[in-house]
Order: sequence, then C-alpha cells, then structure tokens
Amino acid sequence: MSIVDWDATELSRAIHGRQVSCEEVMQAYLAQIQRFNPGVSALVSLRESEAVLAEARACDRELDRGHSRGWMHGMPQAIKDLAATQGLRTTLGSPLFAEHVPNEDAISVARVRASGAIIIGKTNVPEFGLGSHTYNTLFGTTGNAYD
Repeated sequence: MSIVDWDATELSRAIHGRQVSCEEVMQAYLAQIQRFNPGVSALVSLRESEAVLAEARACDRELDRGHSRGWMHGMPQAIKDLAATQGLRTTLGSPLFAEHVPNEDAISVARVRASGAIIIGKTNVPEFGLGSHTYNTLFGTTGNAYD
C-alpha cells in the first residue's frame, strides 16, 4: 500500500512512529498530484514544491528534537478555495477574487496549521461554493482522478 493510500490516522501514526519522514510523505503526495492533477484540475493555487518540501524537512527536524505540533504534524493538506489562507491565493472560484491573497487564515485553516499540517494548495470549488458541481470559469471542471 502506498503512502497516499493511508488514511489520516495511519499517516499520523507512521509519521510520529518515524516509519516515514514528513519529507517522504510530501514527495509521495507531490508525485500523486503531478500524476493526476493535470487531467482533473482538483487542486488549484498549488504552492511551489521546494517550499512545501522545506516545510516537511523542518517538521522532520522538530520530530528529531521530540516536538510535534499535533496529530497532523507534517501531513500535506489542501484547503477548499473558499477558506481564507494567509499568503495563498483564495479565489472562491470567482473571477471577482482571481488575485485575492488573504493576510490571515480563516479559523479552520489556522486550526489545521496549528495541528501541524503543511498547506500544499487549494481545492477547486464552484463559484462561491454554490451548486452541486465543481466548475468555475477560473479553473474549469474538476474531474475524478480515480474514475
């Protein structure tokens, strides 16, 4: 079973048990994103690979010192493009906010960060989150990578 197939509990246990490094986890997720995302447009506003890998290495160094930020320590996490994410473009799926970069995190994002997650980017959403589909004029339609 691949790292990207583990559920959140398994991943957290493996990271904290030092069975895998945060850097290895990030590399596995980046490879998965590179493999599938171009055809499905599920993830948008992705951060640079080197930046998230540097954060993963920092998380590994923290674990080396016996410090964990929480159960999501070092885990890659994508945030819905509806939630304000400090320093990362947050469009709400709308051309009206195509270049909007929030100065602070929404409380849900702040809590995910506080639990140790590494924000890798945003997930595509319908404009303003309205509708039962995932389509907007900025990023197009989201497909299913596994179907």
